[in-house]
Amino acid sequence: MKKLVVITGASSGIGKTIAKQFSKNNHPVLLLSRRLDKMEELELPNSLCKSVDVTDLEKMQEAIKEAESKFGKVDCLINCAGIMLLGDPKEQSFNEWNDMIDVNIKGILTGTNIVLKDMVSRNEGTIINISSIAGRKTFDNHAVYCGTKFAVHAITENIRKEVASSNVRVITIAPGVVETPLLSHTSDENIKSNYNEWKKSIESGLDPQQIASCIDFAYNQPQDVCIREIVIAKTKQED
Repeated sequence: MKKLVVITGASSGIGKTIAKQFSKNNHPVLLLSRRLDKMEELELPNSLCKSVDVTDLEKMQEAIKEAESKFGKVDCLINCAGIMLLGDPKEQSFNEWNDMIDVNIKGILTGTNIVLKDMVSRNEGTIINISSIAGRKTFDNHAVYCGTKFAVHAITENIRKEVASSNVRVITIAPGVVETPLLSHTSDENIKSNYNEWKKSIESGLDPQQIASCIDFAYNQPQDVCIREIVIAKTKQED
């Protein structure tokens, strides 16, 4: 059996596809999401599924400890949980801003806080944070979402530098539009409609499998090779 991989946001979209990819590659996997039934439906071998809010440090610790007791130390943490709530900043509710900050920023910090020190002590391990092109440039109706993804980029790169001497890799994956349920979280129907019309102009978003393949490629480099960031989008996506 290969080494343990932990995946947040594993019930749908990119996280679900990553879970299947790593399981196919014979890794034991800890799948974390609030929707337990969706993860259990995958029926992956050597897997543990836990309904956990990624902002809950105690519950995250309990889940990771249980997985490590079954499968050994975490070799790779993939922080994939995220929400995208698009809105006009003049109109959008503070609660939506707050939710994005909680899930998109705090959600990468809980798991990192739990596994990083042990990875450094072992001189091995990889943390992969799923960010976005919206972590590199701004877009209308994306103000706070962009802010959270800029934070993911900054936190990832800064931690990468600080643990590099311990042979631990910290990697940013920044996709453009991907065919996932992410847009469904947005409450403004007009913004959703315009977004979907724009997607038609680029002939849909990326398949989540293409993101999983990038992650698989980066992870399977030798431990002393760190692909710091991958930015991937449809060729026709200009922005």
